[in-house]
Amino acid sequence: MKLSLGLGYWGSGPPSDAPEQIATAERLGFDCVWTAEAYGSDALTPLAWWGSSTESIGLGTSICQLSARTPAAMAMAAITLDHLSSGRFRLGLGASGPQVVEGWYGQPYPKPLARTREYVQIVRAILARDQPVTFDGKHYQLPHPGGAGLGKPLKSTVHPLRSDLPIYLGAEGPKNVAMTAEIADGWLPLFFSPRDNDFYLTAMNEGFARPGARQNLDSFDVAAVVPVIVDDDVNRAADMIRPMLALYIGGMGAKSTNFHLDVFARLGYEERCQDIQDLYLSGDKAGAAAAIPLDLVEAVALVGPPAKIAEDLGPWRDSVVKTLVVSGPPPLLEAVARIVDR
Repeated sequence: MKLSLGLGYWGSGPPSDAPEQIATAERLGFDCVWTAEAYGSDALTPLAWWGSSTESIGLGTSICQLSARTPAAMAMAAITLDHLSSGRFRLGLGASGPQVVEGWYGQPYPKPLARTREYVQIVRAILARDQPVTFDGKHYQLPHPGGAGLGKPLKSTVHPLRSDLPIYLGAEGPKNVAMTAEIADGWLPLFFSPRDNDFYLTAMNEGFARPGARQNLDSFDVAAVVPVIVDDDVNRAADMIRPMLALYIGGMGAKSTNFHLDVFARLGYEERCQDIQDLYLSGDKAGAAAAIPLDLVEAVALVGPPAKIAEDLGPWRDSVVKTLVVSGPPPLLEAVARIVDR
């Protein structure tokens, strides 16, 4: 099982020890460092800034939001970063949710699966650079059919370093996971649980079986974000994760449309999730965190002393996950590397 570093979202500013984290991850042989964006810092700039001091570790976005950039702008950034990193860039994309897309980017949020499929098709056409790009989709058109009427098909002035640059997708629901297996090179699950492995494997196999699928189960990468807290006190370790889970279950989405809550509902926590959401949306964030049971934390995270974490890794090793994306200061990264190598 491979390890990667997730730098996550910024709070009030960039993490002061990010360069040390990245240097430690590269020294330990981590596969990739992933950056993120929501409605604050972007994913590309930190990757270029910090990635310039690396030599071998992969550099990926987890995720760039579709609505933040046109497909052409995204392809340009991918081509640029891939050249600058000598072929180490991985493009992670995701549709985000309607609150962010409509509230922050001022864009509509229709049919996220269909938009994602069109977006990826255009990016791949630009990367192929075998002809000027035209596209007549329901969500994207190149050239633009209106405006001044002077648009013309173009192809990148820069030859991509790799026409097969890896594209990963963030996905949570079964239809989205199936499409990811069909059109992408990897999947970036946020709240994967080994308990749901068969559920996701069925969705992935559906995608792999579709005509034109790019990968198969053996070649497809699943890089799952997994919170890890090493502590002799299991509940104290879980307390470090509960506020984050409360945020995603309770506040990262509208009450009627929260894709993250749906993930935990499928794990059997639907009633508990409704309670957590009600507490969070009423302003009682501490109560929402306290309402998260230990076994829910353990479903998606690795918490406790090293021996327990090593034992809990068993189901992860037996799952579709090939890469664990972990976050934390250098001592934690060192500890996780030792545990995984046991």
